[in-house]
Amino acid sequence: MNSLTQIILSILAPFSVLFSKPSWKKALTLLIGALLCTNKRTICSALRAMGLSTEASFSKYHHLLNRTGWSTLEASRILFFMLLRLISSDAPIRLLVDETLERRRGKKINAKGYYRDAVRSSKSQIVKTTGLKWLVMAFSFRFSFMKRAIALPFFSILEPSKKYNEGKKRRHKTTLQWTSQMICQVRRWVGRARKIVLVGDGGFAVGRLLLDCARHGVALVSRLKMNAALFDFPEESPGKRGRKPLKGKKLINFKEMLKMGGLPWQELEIVGYNGIKHVVRFITAICMWGADGITPVPIKWVLVIDPSGKLDPLPLMSSDLEMEAKEIIELYIDRWGLEVTFEETREYLGVETQRQWSDKAIERTTPILMGLYSLVCLMGKELHQRGRLLAEQCAWYQKDCPTFSDILKTVRLILWKDNLISRKGTFCPSGGNSSQEAEEWMDSLVRCFVQAA
Repeated sequence: MNSLTQIILSILAPFSVLFSKPSWKKALTLLIGALLCTNKRTICSALRAMGLSTEASFSKYHHLLNRTGWSTLEASRILFFMLLRLISSDAPIRLLVDETLERRRGKKINAKGYYRDAVRSSKSQIVKTTGLKWLVMAFSFRFSFMKRAIALPFFSILEPSKKYNEGKKRRHKTTLQWTSQMICQVRRWVGRARKIVLVGDGGFAVGRLLLDCARHGVALVSRLKMNAALFDFPEESPGKRGRKPLKGKKLINFKEMLKMGGLPWQELEIVGYNGIKHVVRFITAICMWGADGITPVPIKWVLVIDPSGKLDPLPLMSSDLEMEAKEIIELYIDRWGLEVTFEETREYLGVETQRQWSDKAIERTTPILMGLYSLVCLMGKELHQRGRLLAEQCAWYQKDCPTFSDILKTVRLILWKDNLISRKGTFCPSGGNSSQEAEEWMDSLVRCFVQAA
């Protein structure tokens, strides 16, 4: 086994504490098999990729997901602290949160529901489909070898449908309630000393969630509606009796601001998606924001417009009143990395191709694949430091820096090449007449695997 393979396996090693020794061998086999196989991420596909298609006790590998007692929450905690080492101890922890739909059918999949498919829907047409809804929390981190910030999932929770919870006589939790619970869990992991910033899309701009974030010392960054209810701070009246007002007079909304003249617009150059710089105009202020009939809370809002007129106006908010407008804008831009992560987990790690039917296996498989995405990125960081990570070039697509597909391809190359070299002569034509012929034959097999991948 060469040093690069040992580096890859050492990144998986911290999770061995979750299993017994026999179970960990099976778990490691399935993890490496999930990395190597290029088709559906089923147990059988992983075993075939590992050369175990003749394994008589294959059912024990299925038991690892649907019977063996190990905690996905503890696995999330381990992965969280592995990712936490990427940033310095005094830097804020930037987390992204969003929900994604795993399209699944079948009578035995109990937790599925009927949801709007955001990927297939448009402004003029809404497409709904059956599937499993997942709430995913991820680190936002910018590797030195990538132009954009990448989202590294570490915490995935299945949101069962309301019908499923009613059948089980359980209390149904909304997405915002699950989000509050995840925030509380992360805060328990890191303590109160670290600063945490949570970034979500417009669906998370809810007053109740903002209050929960404030209770746990978490800053929330999100997008507001153009007609958001903005209020001035209440005036102090010491001699007035009765209950003190919670908010002042109502302010104009963002739609009305765009029609007004004489506002103090400022220009700013920001780093957009994929490292491309843009010049935008913005206006910002601090006021009270009231929503959902709850107590108004102070926020810092930023209204961003594109001088060229190509993009729609974007109103953003932050519960941290001291956060700079540039940081708020760039944090929300980096949120798009989570959408890219969802697509790449489907494209390269086979999310939605699993075939598990039991409730426990369903609750475990997708979080494993989401976490595997982050582990592959950690492997890419180690390989880049050793000069083994290169961007694939082709005639129609020139890449300046590696992407996730390049990292995964390099990891597969190392695992396969080490596997072939360790069994020298087995794959050679006519049994292999020389070591040089064996090396050439194995290199040709590796090239064939890379092209197929």
